[in-house]
Amino acid sequence: MMNDWAGLPAAYGDVLRRAMDSLFRTFENFSEGTFIVDAEARVVWINKRYAARFGFADPGQAIGRDCEAVIPNSLMREVVSTGKPILLDILETDREPLVVTRLPLKDDAGVTVGAVGFALFDELKALTPLFSHYSRVQAELIATRQSLAQARQSQSTFASFVGSSPASLEVKRQARRAALLEAPVLLLGETGTGKALLAQAIHGASARASQSLVTVHLAATPAAALEVELFGAAPDTPADAAQGVESPGRAGKLELANGGTLFLDEIGELPLPLQGKLLRVLQDQAFELPGTNRSVRVDLRIIAATSLDLPALVASGRFRADLFYRLNVLTLHAPPLRERTADIEALSYAMLEDLANQTRGRAHFELADDALRLLCAYDWPGNVRELRNTLERAVMVADSERIDARLLAPVMGSTRAGNRPAAPPALGEAAPGKNAAPEAFAAASWSDAMAAFEKRFLTDALRASGGRVSEAATRIGMGRATLYKKIAAYGIEVETDR
Repeated sequence: MMNDWAGLPAAYGDVLRRAMDSLFRTFENFSEGTFIVDAEARVVWINKRYAARFGFADPGQAIGRDCEAVIPNSLMREVVSTGKPILLDILETDREPLVVTRLPLKDDAGVTVGAVGFALFDELKALTPLFSHYSRVQAELIATRQSLAQARQSQSTFASFVGSSPASLEVKRQARRAALLEAPVLLLGETGTGKALLAQAIHGASARASQSLVTVHLAATPAAALEVELFGAAPDTPADAAQGVESPGRAGKLELANGGTLFLDEIGELPLPLQGKLLRVLQDQAFELPGTNRSVRVDLRIIAATSLDLPALVASGRFRADLFYRLNVLTLHAPPLRERTADIEALSYAMLEDLANQTRGRAHFELADDALRLLCAYDWPGNVRELRNTLERAVMVADSERIDARLLAPVMGSTRAGNRPAAPPALGEAAPGKNAAPEAFAAASWSDAMAAFEKRFLTDALRASGGRVSEAATRIGMGRATLYKKIAAYGIEVETDR
């Protein structure tokens, strides 16, 4: 049935105007801000609280300005130029984001003469689920970007493993051969010998070099979080639902490494229950996503590293023998620094160059002959990592670009419990005789001496980090969980800066 427009009451126009005015006032009152522009996208009106939000104490100061000069990222110009509304959008600000609605204003002929925008945020509680979803998606996007950044970071090559000693050349030869194969690689060696660098070089020289190298630091990840870290999590698991928590799900490192290489650093720290699951991945190239019955197939290569004695862990029942045999196919031993002292000079200068690049002055440090002799005479229980730490400390206290033994000796560790290494004789001085007894020798076993050094080293690292364990662990390249264990074992008191 057709409407009889001729029979409309005389007050129709007044009612319509009042309705439009009432609707505008309602939106203006319940929104975070209201904003009107003309056909040139210049501000013609803005309410007081919206103006204050963008730095205008007096709304009149914003009148006549381009919309973008008042509200960064504004799309009101697009609305007036196209004549089309943007009904729901998210406007990023320097504070929390705003949900905004933008509507064109048209005259009786249908020509766009301006636009009005409403920022809907504080009062419309119905939009809370939208913001929750937005925040969750943003967090997931950030996490994914971080994972991709780690996966795509520039990798070290075999040239990065500095050294031309027989021990260095041999491990690089074996690593190059391992890069040509697809079998798992097990890297053994003391802490600080460059196992992670070798893993990166093997991946970079392999057929998988164009794909991701994904690293999991097993010693630095809490045991309770390791399963999710490795295998991921399904969205909205029963446990989450029971707690009223919405879980967006998460891809694990196994899935992120699909097509590439998964590097498991400190594999000896992997809990027994997860060892069985990792074994299944090695056997089947597939795993079951936790909380589901869905099987995820992966094509990846495993490189594992440890500073622990895996056979001893197997014998004590702390590491599965079948997993050890699966990993122990291509085994490489990263040599300790004391077995490749011929590399110390080249290593030192490579590190000093890197340290110089990190300083504003880009200084070029030089090692005096007596400093080199001192470095080569030390046993380096912390290996390459300790050498870098020593040179970094020396650079910090150096008054010039020349580092000699007198400057270096105080920042080095001790080769005997309670003693620091004495500076070697200067050129032209007589060296002490072979039978001359050291003045301050304290009889101690090698293990006791290393324990004393390690305790002092960790204490210095904690003090330099203001008692912050996580920061100290990062500085010295040690897993946080491992550092906590050593703090407890040595009874180190952690003093936190106030």
